[in-house]
Amino acid sequence: MTGIPRKAPEELRSHQWYGTEGLRSFSHRARTRQLGYLPEEHLGKPVIAILNTWSDINPCHVHLRDRAQAVKRGVWQAGGFPLEFPVATLSETFQKPTPMLYRNLLAMETEELLRSYPVDGAVLLGGCDKSTPALLMGAASVDLPTVFVPAGPMLPGHWRGEVLGSGTDMWKYWDDKRAGLIGDCEMSELESGLARSPGHCMTMGTASTLTAAAEALGVTLPGASSIPAVDSGHDRMAAASGLRIVELVHRDRRLSDILTRAAFEDAVTTVLGLGGSTNAVIHLIAMAGRAGVRLTLDDFDRIARTVPVLANVRPGGRTYLMEDFHFAGGLPGFLSRIPDLLHLDRPTVAHDTLREQLAGARVHDDDVIRPRDNPVADEGGVAVLRGNLCPDGAVIKHIAAEPRLLEHTGPAVVFDDYRTMQRTINDPELGITADSVLVLRGAGPKGGPGMPEYGMLPLPDHLLKQGVRDMVRISDARMSGTSYGTCVLHVAPESHVGGPLALVRTGDTITLDVAARTLRLHVSDEELERRRARWTPPPVRYERGYGALYNEQITQADTGCDFEFLARPGRVQDPYAG
Repeated sequence: MTGIPRKAPEELRSHQWYGTEGLRSFSHRARTRQLGYLPEEHLGKPVIAILNTWSDINPCHVHLRDRAQAVKRGVWQAGGFPLEFPVATLSETFQKPTPMLYRNLLAMETEELLRSYPVDGAVLLGGCDKSTPALLMGAASVDLPTVFVPAGPMLPGHWRGEVLGSGTDMWKYWDDKRAGLIGDCEMSELESGLARSPGHCMTMGTASTLTAAAEALGVTLPGASSIPAVDSGHDRMAAASGLRIVELVHRDRRLSDILTRAAFEDAVTTVLGLGGSTNAVIHLIAMAGRAGVRLTLDDFDRIARTVPVLANVRPGGRTYLMEDFHFAGGLPGFLSRIPDLLHLDRPTVAHDTLREQLAGARVHDDDVIRPRDNPVADEGGVAVLRGNLCPDGAVIKHIAAEPRLLEHTGPAVVFDDYRTMQRTINDPELGITADSVLVLRGAGPKGGPGMPEYGMLPLPDHLLKQGVRDMVRISDARMSGTSYGTCVLHVAPESHVGGPLALVRTGDTITLDVAARTLRLHVSDEELERRRARWTPPPVRYERGYGALYNEQITQADTGCDFEFLARPGRVQDPYAG
C-alpha cells in the first residue's frame, strides 16, 4: 500500500454504520463485539464483503469455502476487515429445471446484500456457468470496488488412456452407448473418470468462457480465469485478490470505472476468439445492460467477422483442455496475440491500463494458443442468424458443427416440448433421416421455463448406429458450452410468446445458411398469418412465487433474459444507517 492514498475512516461507506455518535452506531459496534471482534480489528478499516457461492451440492464450487479463507488472509494483510456472506449456489449439474431460471435471483441477492450492509468493497467467488454473470450483474448495479475470483477449471478427466473433457466427452460416449459401441461397464468407468476434482468444466464450456470474459472485462487478477481449481496458485490468487480489493477501496476504483463499452467489446472479442460458449451472448448482453452499456447481437456479429479463433481448446478446438491453455500462457498470452483488436488504454482492477497488464505476456505453446497465421478458424466461433424464423435473431456455434451442414435445406420434424421429444425421438413413424431438421419449441425463457440447455437435441438411435453424428437442430433453448453440433439456438422471439417457431409444422422446409447468416422457413407469409390466427398461447406455468415474478419480468434472449425492472435505468439510494 506504499504510496497509495488511504481513505480516512469517515470517507468509508461503512463509517455511517460504525463511526457516528448515534444510537444505531452504538448498536452496530455492540453487535460486532458480540461477533467476537475487537474495535481495532475493524473500526476505520475498509469492510470487504466476500460473497461465497460454495455449497455441498455444487461440485464446481465445493472448494470455495477454503478460497474464502485465502481471500480473508489477503484482506487482513492489507489492513481491511473481511466478512463472508453465503449467497445462492447455482449448480449446473443438479438444479432443475435450469439454474438459468435463478440467475436473476442471485443477481438480486447480490445487489441487495451489498447495498444493505456496511460494505466498502466486494470479492465475488463463483465460476459455474450462471454464477459469474449473476454476481457481476448484481455488483454492477451497486457499483462498489469489486474483484471477481473465478472458481477455476477441474483437472482433466482420464479413461483407458484417453484424456476426457467434462461435458463434451459425456455427450460423445453417451451417443456411443446408444449406438451400441460401448456398454455398461465402460460407462461405469467413465462415471469415475470424467470429473476428477473440484472446479468447473475444464473444456471451453460456458464456465471457462465466462470467467475468461470476466478477466477480459478487467474484474479479475491477470491470468486468474484459467488457474486449475486445485492448484496452489489458485489459493495464492485468492489471497492476492483480497490484498487488491483493499487497495481498490482506497483508490475508489469502482466497477463503473472498469465495466465500460470498451471493456465489453473486448470481452466479446475474447469470447469469439476463444471459440467460447453461445451462452456468453445472453450473459454479456445482460451484464452490459446492468453497467449502462447497450450491447446487441449485431455487436457480436460485427466483431465475429474481425477476430480469428486462436484457442485450440475443446469443444471448438480439437485437442486441448483448460489446464493446457493455462500453462500455454492463459488469457494474458491469448490477448497478447490480438492487441490490435483490443482497447488497451482502459483500466482493470489490477492495472491502470490493459496495455500495462499485458506487458510481458507470452504464449508458450503455439498449438494450444495459435498464432494469427495458423488459426483454428478464420472468424469468431459464434455466428448470429436472421430470417423469418428468427426475426430477432438466433445464434450458432458453427466451429463445433460438421462443415457439410453449415448450408443445409431439409424437412422439419417438430417437437412441442422436450419431454415429448425424449419419448418419441426414436419413433419410426416420424421418418427422421440424416437430412431432417429437428425443431424443438417450448424451451425458451418463458417456455422452458428458464431456457434450459436442451438445444443439443439427441439424434435417433437408428441414425447413430448408421454412423451419423450431427444433424441440423433448431430451438429457442440454449445448449451447454461443452456441447457441439449444428445447433441453432436462442431463436427469438421464443415460441411461448408466439414467435415464428410456434408456427412451424412437421414437413415444412427450412434452410440454414451460416455463410449468409440466414435461417429461413419456406412457408409463405400468408400461410404463416393463417397459422398465427389459429395459434393460442400456452397456459401460464406459475401462479405464484418467484416463478410468477420471473414470468412477468423476463426479457427475451436477444436482450439478455434479465428482469425488466432490474434492467431498466434508474438510481437506487444507499440506505440510511443512522
